[in-house]
Amino acid sequence: MNTSTRGKPDFLLLFLTISLVGFGLIMVFSASSANALYKYDTSWYFVKKQFIFSFLGLLLMVVLMNVPFQILKRWSRPLLLASIVTLILVLVVGVQINGAKRWIGVGSFGIQPTEFVKISVVIFLAALIDKKGDKIRDFKTGLSPLLLLTGFVAFLILLQPDFGSSLILLFVSGTIIIMGGANLWHLLKLVFVIAPICVYLAVSKSYRLERITSFMNPWEDSSGTGYQLIQSLFALGHGGLTGAGIGKIIQKLRYLPEAHTDFIFAIMGEELGFVGVVFFILIYAIFLARGFIVAFQSSNFFWSIARDRYCQYDRDSIRI
Repeated sequence: MNTSTRGKPDFLLLFLTISLVGFGLIMVFSASSANALYKYDTSWYFVKKQFIFSFLGLLLMVVLMNVPFQILKRWSRPLLLASIVTLILVLVVGVQINGAKRWIGVGSFGIQPTEFVKISVVIFLAALIDKKGDKIRDFKTGLSPLLLLTGFVAFLILLQPDFGSSLILLFVSGTIIIMGGANLWHLLKLVFVIAPICVYLAVSKSYRLERITSFMNPWEDSSGTGYQLIQSLFALGHGGLTGAGIGKIIQKLRYLPEAHTDFIFAIMGEELGFVGVVFFILIYAIFLARGFIVAFQSSNFFWSIARDRYCQYDRDSIRI
């Protein structure tokens, strides 16, 4: 490898990444210890798993820090094809959890292909837009291939079903396409076409509609669809301004379902209070801002997109 083309790592971004991972491990242990002890006779069950794939994520980060983006651009198409194959594979042999097939795994080890697809689509779009240049302003030859690709991948994710991830993919892809110089009028006309479809998909399934209605008025079904949201509000209320303290909380004692996953922010609010969560959000804001700064300092479009996405890699795409 020609090391002369390597740049220096952004040490602030690196420090923030490691700090957030470390803080996440602390919060996962605090939020999951009671549930882990109840189910598996050890308080360390979930945090050990989290530590393993956090270590794997950091190891992967070190490897990718030493991979030139020219190589990444060269492999953008095979990476995309491989990730699409895994999306199709998960529909056939995926592990069904809570009515959805989103994982491919053997025993306790598994991967969530959607998270890898998000990265491969971003890399491929960046490479393709960089190659097209000003041609992207032409709808037929420039923009439509990007939209068809993004729509196809989003459709495969929707089949799992995973409505949230498909929306995230569409939003991120749209942002990249806009940054790439697409004609905004073309995109605006597409929004008028796609918006009604998204609304229909959001309300066509009862569980999606229940999420919306329970968010608006969780007390209407306090023991059913609104239960989890109400318990999270209790957690935030108990935390108050300065928090109850690490480990000195109530909701993690099996009152709040999925306390260490979907609703870990509520546990954080109960332990650290308003001051703690504001500080956490501030750190995350600095992390994201620094990522954008690193991207804008890159010398071409592909590098700016790829670097910004790499520093936001989702380590939760692997479970052990």
